[in-house]
Amino acid sequence: MDSPRWLPLESNPEVMTKFVNCLGMRPTWQFGDVYGLDPELLSMVPRPVCAVLLLFPVTEKYEAFKQEEEEKLKGQKQEVSPDVYFIKQTIGNACGTIGLIHAVANNQARLDFDPDSPLKKFIVQTSKMTSEERATFLEKDESIRVTHESSAQEGQTEAPSLDEKVNLHFIAFVNVAGQLYELDGRKPFPIVHGKTSEDTFLEDAVEVCKVFMARDPQEVRFTIIALSKDAY
Repeated sequence: MDSPRWLPLESNPEVMTKFVNCLGMRPTWQFGDVYGLDPELLSMVPRPVCAVLLLFPVTEKYEAFKQEEEEKLKGQKQEVSPDVYFIKQTIGNACGTIGLIHAVANNQARLDFDPDSPLKKFIVQTSKMTSEERATFLEKDESIRVTHESSAQEGQTEAPSLDEKVNLHFIAFVNVAGQLYELDGRKPFPIVHGKTSEDTFLEDAVEVCKVFMARDPQEVRFTIIALSKDAY
């Protein structure tokens, strides 16, 4: 049986904020663009920031690196906190939604939800599951799928067809218990990037984003989006 495919979500902070709001997350935190990586432009991002999303091109260089990283980390056994919420991606083009789930699920204590929020309900129902079980559960979640489909139609650019190959990919960075985690549904596990804090989280996540950019210096298709407290 073919795995399901969704329309890709545009890297548009307004669309993302509306998407999570439609799923019952109250607008006390909002997604916004990070316009540049130097300290002056980073200082313009409203604080606190609780998650960072990176959209980047999946190139041959990146795929080769991903394979190497996976082999290396399988042998090195990272210390991953049991509090990290991680979900595998089994739905084609759903990386934007997976990134949003990673951003929200790892910051539940700080975010506000409606009592009947479908997103909060999904996170609570899947909290004790493995990353693979969560992926299967997401495939059957109609409220998230329908909201994703309508959000994918709302961007400024026309949504590509379901069959079109999209080689851009979303991942999320979060701070769990003072550690910076990269969460990518295409990878078998979270990636630990060392210590972080609420005050330095945006800068620490951006340092990792710079490494992605340096790997493909000819590429310009990188977008960074921050989930910030209420000030966009």
